[in-house]
Amino acid sequence: MAASDDTRRKARSDYVYRRMTGATIATAYGINQATFGRWKKTAKAAGDDWDLARSASIIAGEGIETVVSSVLEDFMIMAQSLLDEIKNGELPMDQKVRHLVALADAMTKMTASAGKLAPKISELGVAQNVMHHLLDFVRQHFPQHAAAILEIIEPFGERLTGLYSS
Repeated sequence: MAASDDTRRKARSDYVYRRMTGATIATAYGINQATFGRWKKTAKAAGDDWDLARSASIIAGEGIETVVSSVLEDFMIMAQSLLDEIKNGELPMDQKVRHLVALADAMTKMTASAGKLAPKISELGVAQNVMHHLLDFVRQHFPQHAAAILEIIEPFGERLTGLYSS
């Protein structure tokens, strides 16, 4: 079981910090993709949301503006595609109206959700950024302790995710 726990921690680290896909991680560690999915689901139920931690890690490295901009850009591309379909498609008028109402509702919900989630993700991103700076500091000034601090930081990262996702 200890080897499995170690593999799970490494898989989490690769998913969160290296942004590897579940399929790539499964292949790298010789596990089934379903196992990786179960690990994520079990961790989330225990308060460690790997996707939230991954988003926070991206924010810590690139800033929330980059993430929000990317999500907004993707959403607007999809919205434009839907609008083109409404304008140029052969849909009855009542369906066009329903699609427009749904799009407006989706835009409102996306904006509200971003406002609610961004502070927690941003706080977790700052915490993870501090951990990265601590690890770099230890590697530069106390290299003999780098392995020990890394051993502590990985599980502590899981704990931080739980603290900031509640």
